[in-house]
Amino acid sequence: MSGWGYHDVAADWWPYVFILLAGWLPTDVWRWIGVASAGRIDEKSRLISLARAIATALVAAVIARLVFYPTGFLATLPAAVRVGALAAGFLTYVLLGRRILLGILVAEAILIGVPFLL
Repeated sequence: MSGWGYHDVAADWWPYVFILLAGWLPTDVWRWIGVASAGRIDEKSRLISLARAIATALVAAVIARLVFYPTGFLATLPAAVRVGALAAGFLTYVLLGRRILLGILVAEAILIGVPFLL
């Protein structure tokens, strides 16, 4: 008989339920709240500027963590390659009309291509 005992919760399917309940659902709720209230928010307000600055800082921190304290495949690459890919991606972004996808593609191409040259 199946139930919610220890062995049932430790089943193979439990991590997927946990991801759904603890990861996706709370995030999605905030997204829907944002969509519902977006029409009433002044984009130039101080609160929105603060939220945008915090979000940008968090993204910058994650990128810095990946470049300066990498794990996995990135850890096998020299620091100069990681920093060079970051710089090339940023320059591409700035010089080609602030297109994020182009900057990402250039940085990825460097990170993937350089190991074949080393």
